Amino acid sequence: MRVTTQPIAGQKPGTSGLRKKTNVFMSEGYLENFIQSIFDATGGANGKTYILGGDGRYFNQHAAQTILKMAAANGAKRVIVGQNALLSTPAASHLIRLNAADGGIILSASHNPGGPEEDFGVKFNTANGGPAPEAVTEAIFARTQAIDEYFIADEIDVNLSRIGSQHIGGMAVSVVDPVSDYAALMETLFDFAAIRAMFAGGFRMRFDAMCAVTGPYAKEIFETRLGAAPGTVVNAVPLPDFGGMHPDPNPTWAHDLMGHMFAADGPDFGAASDGDGDRNMVVGRNTYVAPSDSFAVLAANAHLAPGYRAGLKGVARSMPTSTAVDRVAEALGIGAHETPTGWKFFGNLLDTGRATFCGEESFGAGSDHVREKDGLWAVLLWLNILAEREESVSEIMRAHWSRFGRTYYSRHDYEALPNAVADGVMDSLRSRLGDLPEQTVEGMKVASAEDFAYTDPVDGSVSRGQGLRIVFEGGARAVLRLSGTGTEGATIRLYLERHATGPDGLDAEVQEMLAPVIRAAEALTGIREVTGRAGPDVIT
Repeated sequence: MRVTTQPIAGQKPGTSGLRKKTNVFMSEGYLENFIQSIFDATGGANGKTYILGGDGRYFNQHAAQTILKMAAANGAKRVIVGQNALLSTPAASHLIRLNAADGGIILSASHNPGGPEEDFGVKFNTANGGPAPEAVTEAIFARTQAIDEYFIADEIDVNLSRIGSQHIGGMAVSVVDPVSDYAALMETLFDFAAIRAMFAGGFRMRFDAMCAVTGPYAKEIFETRLGAAPGTVVNAVPLPDFGGMHPDPNPTWAHDLMGHMFAADGPDFGAASDGDGDRNMVVGRNTYVAPSDSFAVLAANAHLAPGYRAGLKGVARSMPTSTAVDRVAEALGIGAHETPTGWKFFGNLLDTGRATFCGEESFGAGSDHVREKDGLWAVLLWLNILAEREESVSEIMRAHWSRFGRTYYSRHDYEALPNAVADGVMDSLRSRLGDLPEQTVEGMKVASAEDFAYTDPVDGSVSRGQGLRIVFEGGARAVLRLSGTGTEGATIRLYLERHATGPDGLDAEVQEMLAPVIRAAEALTGIREVTGRAGPDVIT
């Protein structure tokens, strides 16, 4: 069925697809316009195979039914969809690659809250399993600005609860177990026998799935396949509103997990994942592990896991992520790449063997097993390291800092700012970047200042305006960028970093150690004065 439509303003994909309030996606023609634009901008759907699924948030199943009917009307050959339209983002990436699919549509707003008054999102992943690169998202956006029709089959809904094959017209719909193929992949990468023996020996773990998509994956992998005690996985049932939780695995939102891990009789190891399963937070007993530190530890110890015993080809991190992993790469004699924020920038590095591990400071890490960051992968690698080293998380962190030094790092978020205010902070600092080198601010001398731009070493594409970076003498850094994952107002992220070598300087409180950098950054940006905020809304 052909439906006449017209462009709807504001359908420009951000860092991870298009995210808006749920009621916006539910408005007439909004989802349909965007999905048709994906098909049109990528050469049409005729004869193609797609992967489809999401994190289970409100509107997930209805959106999946609409997309299935549109794929059929556009001539797709087959759509593989997770049971009940559930698929974690890394599992969707794996299924794209496993089935040599032409792409995938992932229904998620990641770590954003879910519900009828909260957020929804749609992201297109290409045939390599990774997020669409900028050239593709720009083409999709251009099509949304000119669209005049979409196609949708006039058919009844598919039974997404029943695993097996069904049809919409001439298109096959394969409903699959969302967990099994992903879990099988994890068994090829990690020493499940060693981890199982560790659990059998009394090792205790708590994993908070935050009422999001990783619940079924974590129950199957940790409790069934690895033998962790029943109840190890909490908040394991995906709910449309995530049980009222904010499914962002950081100390602020995963406060219940933090409480258990810092209790007198806390478990040995704790972890959490986000709405769509691509982020992770790692906590030891009385030991919080910052994301950048976690990524560096994973890279330094990767050889302990069967899937990485041959060594890493290289590592890559987003520019705002701390430089901790760079020191590991130098010690290992491998390349270290610096990209803009957004997992799509890692795709070419992974595809061409320039990097094996990639990481972002926003609780994301992954490897070349898929083309997305992967929360459970990171947790399993930590478990493999713990099983092999037979040390606690705190002992592993202490040994790492003693060898490589400690990179004190924090992110200060100023959330839901009026767009004009956020732009004013950024524009004011950007206009003064050329004058900052050699200036001393709050006792910190500026060595360099730039608006970060990236040239892809594989295809030569250039991405500009990727964050304002100020480097002080001695290597301390302050980075300012606008977040691309929110749906309301604008969020400024201020990243702060300072390195200390051992054995002294390894035990300071993070914000105290960063205090000189914080004062300098706030003086340079005027962020508190301009925004009218007493301080950041969230500190991680």
